[in-house]
Amino acid sequence: MSDEAPPLPLAMTMGDPAGIGPELALRAWLARNAASPTFFVLADPAALADLARRLALSVPIAEVAPSEAATAFGRALPVLPLMGRAAARPGAPSPEFAAATIESIERAVDCVRASAARAVVTNPIAKATLYAAGFKFPGHTEYLGALAERGWGAKAQPAMMIWSPALAVVPITIHVAIADVPRLLTRELIISTARVVAADMRRRFGVERPRLAFAGLNPHAGEAGAMGREEIETIAPALRALQAEGLDVAGPLPADTMFHAAARARYDVALTMYHDQGLIPAKTLAFDSGVNVTLGLPFVRTSPDHGTAFDIAGRGVASPTSLIAALGLAARLTR
Repeated sequence: MSDEAPPLPLAMTMGDPAGIGPELALRAWLARNAASPTFFVLADPAALADLARRLALSVPIAEVAPSEAATAFGRALPVLPLMGRAAARPGAPSPEFAAATIESIERAVDCVRASAARAVVTNPIAKATLYAAGFKFPGHTEYLGALAERGWGAKAQPAMMIWSPALAVVPITIHVAIADVPRLLTRELIISTARVVAADMRRRFGVERPRLAFAGLNPHAGEAGAMGREEIETIAPALRALQAEGLDVAGPLPADTMFHAAARARYDVALTMYHDQGLIPAKTLAFDSGVNVTLGLPFVRTSPDHGTAFDIAGRGVASPTSLIAALGLAARLTR
């Protein structure tokens, strides 16, 4: 017999309680098999139990401490209770539940920092709802960076990767207005993001020499300056600096020709200049199997690559496929 201790569980957040996150947590537990990683959910146990009843899902709820999750997992969904209730009506987001949503994230990170969990898996949040309650961060990614700095005492530069077997993509500017991208896109940001990506591809994904492909900002990568000079004045100098550091980089490439199958075979990660430039191809290729991975943190965080889906919340039709993929990738990256 092996004396090796079982792996720590994964800490799953509830996401916005009015979205599909709570239902996905229930369905992910129902879909478990012998190879599934153990997880517990930071949520309102009574609200989860009520949702399971309304959806006719046979999911017993067990209120647990993280250390009890593995024992409970085979017979019930382990839930670490939040301080307050989060009994939201599906499809009706409210700032009333913002505090519980934020608490779920904070405590999940605290569980990893305390070695009570191996990684954080987050369900989707509604940023507009959190903003209405005074949330000061653009999104999950930036907030997790702040929690990492607070908990580990070191400055973090989080980078959002959408990963699937078909494509891994990292937007260099993330949750900002498109009009602000040219101003925010600096050589320094490109270089620092590439360093984060290369380091985590080696450390987390085991790719010894990751190949990084960079999109241009403008159509046709600027067409030699005819359609914009960012490629000449900002992107290309940054790539030359990265090459001087020994990184394997290519670009700037026209974004409209770098995502077909033959092009994807030439790189490990595509770095795009803004959010939709990268996330549209990523979600088109692998909407159900894509996973949001935050790079540059002292802990692993994964998430489904979709949103709260308020329009279908509570209807019993939400697919847990992306959440299950996020659980699997979090387990793989912390193996």
